[in-house]
Amino acid sequence: MSAALKVAVLTVSDTRTRDTDTSGAFLEEALLQAGHELADRQIALDDIYQLRAIVSDWIANPGIEVVLTTGGTGFSGRDSTPEALSPLFDKTIDGFGEVFRALSLTEIGSSTVQSRALAGMANGTVIFCMPGSTGACRTAWEGILQDQLDSEHRPCNFVGVLRGH
Repeated sequence: MSAALKVAVLTVSDTRTRDTDTSGAFLEEALLQAGHELADRQIALDDIYQLRAIVSDWIANPGIEVVLTTGGTGFSGRDSTPEALSPLFDKTIDGFGEVFRALSLTEIGSSTVQSRALAGMANGTVIFCMPGSTGACRTAWEGILQDQLDSEHRPCNFVGVLRGH
């Protein structure tokens, strides 16, 4: 049986509410279906300092092992998730953005070059930052995250890294 991880979900949006947050809802449902635990779920304005404050609190919380963010990774006006969160990373997980864009290429073509999806590790917490569309969250979850957050996935997964195995 796969190990249950404690996961926090952050939707980055200037317009979404809990009722209209389909991407956060998708991620919550997907992680629960995979047997993980929802540790927290929030919606924050696309503001560098608000994002850093929320994610810094989660990174410092030993009860949160994984942070999934959705939104703020594009090039439009206030998109600032990479600028907000990458300074918090102890290590970057370059392969996440690379694989996400490779998967996305088959779905949205060359528009994938505008995705700044990224991931990293901070204080023993793994952080994955995805675009705000529900389709992009589905692509990331089904193509990368459900396997990498599964302790039984081989040859490697992030559970072993998080739990020191």
